[in-house]
Amino acid sequence: MIKNITLERPLVFFDLETTGTDITSDRIVEISISKYMPDGTYTIKTRRFNPGIPIPPEATAVHGISYEDIKDEPLFAKLAPSLALILTGCDLAGYNILRFDLPLLAEEFLRANVDLPFDENTKTVDAMKIFHKYERRDLTAAVKFYCDEDHSQAHAAEADVIATESVLSAQIDRYGLPNDIVSLHDISTEGINRVDLAGNFKRDENGTICFSFGKHKGKPATSEPSYLEWMLSGQFPAETKHWCKRLLYMASEPLAY
Repeated sequence: MIKNITLERPLVFFDLETTGTDITSDRIVEISISKYMPDGTYTIKTRRFNPGIPIPPEATAVHGISYEDIKDEPLFAKLAPSLALILTGCDLAGYNILRFDLPLLAEEFLRANVDLPFDENTKTVDAMKIFHKYERRDLTAAVKFYCDEDHSQAHAAEADVIATESVLSAQIDRYGLPNDIVSLHDISTEGINRVDLAGNFKRDENGTICFSFGKHKGKPATSEPSYLEWMLSGQFPAETKHWCKRLLYMASEPLAY
């Protein structure tokens, strides 16, 4: 458990085990959530899901979960509303969540037609970003380095959540980091100015939303409506497509931008 962070809002650590690493096509098979309240209370819950698609052997080799293990579990969509309630109004923390877990979780919510319980104003603390900023290793090495323990249950969601809590707590002590979520969020997201979770749009130094890839990289997104239309018909995450729709509206309503 983590004890050296000052909270103004609930803080949720979470970790996913999935069918693979593609945020647009892979699915969650297990999620573990630990929730810290500003009054000091703490809960942890772990839940498995039937992903609705096969689990490749290479994924099972990582997390040890086979389709046989979860074939009788509910689909994510069935429990998505209750999960969204747990996350609503919370800041988020985890290991590598900015690049993978958070975008994939957003995809699952949108696929289930459930409004995202987080947005661009949600504070996000990524212990991997802090670790790489100072040491540059993986979670197992982080547990050994900061906690002098062996992370023997790596890639079990609940074990990874608990390990990440210990690592973040040790990072705060070792580096004398501020213990409030806003400061830890700023450290975790330093140099990251993305708009959508997948990073296809970023803000420039003036705060204008621009493309971050392709032939229009660096251009204001509202200046190329046809490219936004192309993205809507392409293989982009659902959350990115939500931004495409918003940007198309901005392009057609200049005063709203």
